[in-house]
Amino acid sequence: MYTDFTEMPGWKEAMKFAEAIFILTEPLPRKEDYGLTSQIRRSSLSISSNIAEAFGRFHTAEKVNLFFYARASAQEAKSQLLYGKNAGYFNQQSTEANIKMAASIIEALNKLIKPLKNHHA
Repeated sequence: MYTDFTEMPGWKEAMKFAEAIFILTEPLPRKEDYGLTSQIRRSSLSISSNIAEAFGRFHTAEKVNLFFYARASAQEAKSQLLYGKNAGYFNQQSTEANIKMAASIIEALNKLIKPLKNHHA
């Protein structure tokens, strides 16, 4: 059992993902500051934020909902990575690496969600 959300492997992975996205988007043009840069940074950071918030919730249903939000944010970031690649901002290799990281986070979230949903049902 974890005593703090920072001990959770899924949170650690989500934080690394947000940091990788920040670095990836650093060279984007200024015209994307309120577009892609802002959107993908917010969606990627939202993953670890929702995991942390879920840790602080008492009720199982609230935890599950926040894990679902985190999973949805990972999917959103994946879509934005694909857009960035298609727009010529991200190369194939960095896009694939980051999508793989997002998929791993989604898998970790699914592993958190399943027992909670079964317990709550």
